[in-house]
Amino acid sequence: MRVRVLFFGLLKDLAGKASEEVSLPDGATVQDLLSHYAQNAKLKATLGSIAIALNQEYASPNATLRDRDEVGLLPPVSGGSDSAQPATQSRVQLTRERIDTAALSERMRQPEDGAVVVFEGIVRNNSRGRRTLYLDYEAYEDMARKQLDELASEALQKFKVRDAAIVHRLGRLEIGETSVSIVVCSAHRGAAFDACRWIIDTLKKTVPIWKKEYFEDGAVWADGEPFPPEIRKT
Repeated sequence: MRVRVLFFGLLKDLAGKASEEVSLPDGATVQDLLSHYAQNAKLKATLGSIAIALNQEYASPNATLRDRDEVGLLPPVSGGSDSAQPATQSRVQLTRERIDTAALSERMRQPEDGAVVVFEGIVRNNSRGRRTLYLDYEAYEDMARKQLDELASEALQKFKVRDAAIVHRLGRLEIGETSVSIVVCSAHRGAAFDACRWIIDTLKKTVPIWKKEYFEDGAVWADGEPFPPEIRKT
């Protein structure tokens, strides 16, 4: 059987490609696929920290593969290119256009809201003691949309807020531009603050979006936080 393997972030650089097809025997597991890549000296050192996506869902190394499956090898995320679903129709959006947080907030607020809490992630001009020129974001886009939508939906249930929206940029971002915008609407400020903080903290750990930082003397993929145990052991 043949499976399609996708590489993201640092793994894409190490593999020298964004994707490839791999032939495996029938009944092979994700672990068998990882063993295949463990033979690659450049990739081997990274395999202990990655997560696996099988057909856009986090998966266990014990998961059995089938012909034509899609497997994403995901390094720790660093934290969405189309506008097919504008923010007025969906709680989440990935875009390569500038984010208008004020317009998003204005569209979302309703008369019953007593609080609207906004978070914006901004591209700063320095990192690791060096001057940053610009950033470049990439994502496993279909999976990232699903994960963002699940985050927004879970926030509504977990914090009892009325609505929440998440917009994330992809592609090249200049200094001062907004990389991610989160808007939470609620009757009370406490729930809105808590939901907004939880969304951005969880997004940074679980949503497959990666950031490459460009400096005058080179570029590096931003270090991501380790995946939560429930993802690494899925």
